[in-house]
Amino acid sequence: MNQQQKFWLKEARDILLLIVAGFLMTLLYRKATSSLPIYLLVSIYTACMWIFLWKGNNLLTHIIDHYVSWIKEPLKRFIIGIVGTTVYSVGIVYLLVYVFQYFTVLDFGDTSGMVVVALGITFIISLFMHGREFYLNWKQTLLKAEQLQKENIQAQYNNLKSQVNPHFLFNSLNALTNLVYEDQDKAAKFIKQLSEVYRYVLDTRDKEIVPLEEELKFLNAYLFLQHIRFENNLITRIELNGLSTHVAPLSIQMLFENAIKHNVISKEMPLEIKLYADDKYLVVENTLQQKDVSLEDSNGMGLENIISRYSFLSTDKVVVEKTEKFFIVKLPLINTNSIAK
Repeated sequence: MNQQQKFWLKEARDILLLIVAGFLMTLLYRKATSSLPIYLLVSIYTACMWIFLWKGNNLLTHIIDHYVSWIKEPLKRFIIGIVGTTVYSVGIVYLLVYVFQYFTVLDFGDTSGMVVVALGITFIISLFMHGREFYLNWKQTLLKAEQLQKENIQAQYNNLKSQVNPHFLFNSLNALTNLVYEDQDKAAKFIKQLSEVYRYVLDTRDKEIVPLEEELKFLNAYLFLQHIRFENNLITRIELNGLSTHVAPLSIQMLFENAIKHNVISKEMPLEIKLYADDKYLVVENTLQQKDVSLEDSNGMGLENIISRYSFLSTDKVVVEKTEKFFIVKLPLINTNSIAK
């Protein structure tokens, strides 16, 4: 049995129970048992009232929840819920009274008592419906926050594994080997920058965000190593004009690393990577000269890692754009006072 079949089976069962409740309530009302036809008509009316009040308010609750969130706007949601439920319930009672009086022999007389009873029933139903929706929304929010936190922790762990990898270390040591013979002073600086890279990785592995200034110091250390390796074939430009913000640790460096990893870098085809600010984003843009994917591991883990972490840190999403000539990733600026929970 699929989900849709289960849904309709539950709906049918609920309606049957409401019909039974209507007949039982009518049986307890002695005046309605004066004759069998009257009893049946009143029972049908009562069952209809139960069905429309219960199922109708249930549907109304879901519709209101779709447009107004209990979590984001609880007071507004409460007021709209009460007003909407009251208007709907009074309208349904009068509509049912009109229909049954017009098409049957029933005469309800003064309907004010019915409205009071209906509102009493509606109040009980509303307490259940709106309370249930509030609980489900609250529970869903907690589960989502917990899931995002787990994803953030896993992303940080994957990020650490991604950065401290044999390929990066192998390439760095290979470049260092050549430097030792060519320029010992530059080799010493290379070793210092390499140690700065790994120190930063270890220092930030438990942090959610770091100041942009710290990330840029780390990025410069990383780029020093890459410029030694690729020389003038790698062109990097950082144009931030003193911007002060926070970023997810290693996120900018990882985008530079992805660009270096997945694009051809040669004298004939130098790779240019730019970092700049655009409105509420930090933008990393590189010329697109992609390698043959069969020659390079390209599982997208780095970019997925960043997107996952930023979903936890910001309400704005990471923007990824690919044109004929450029690959662009935009990281939202992080407001430390409104990190997404």
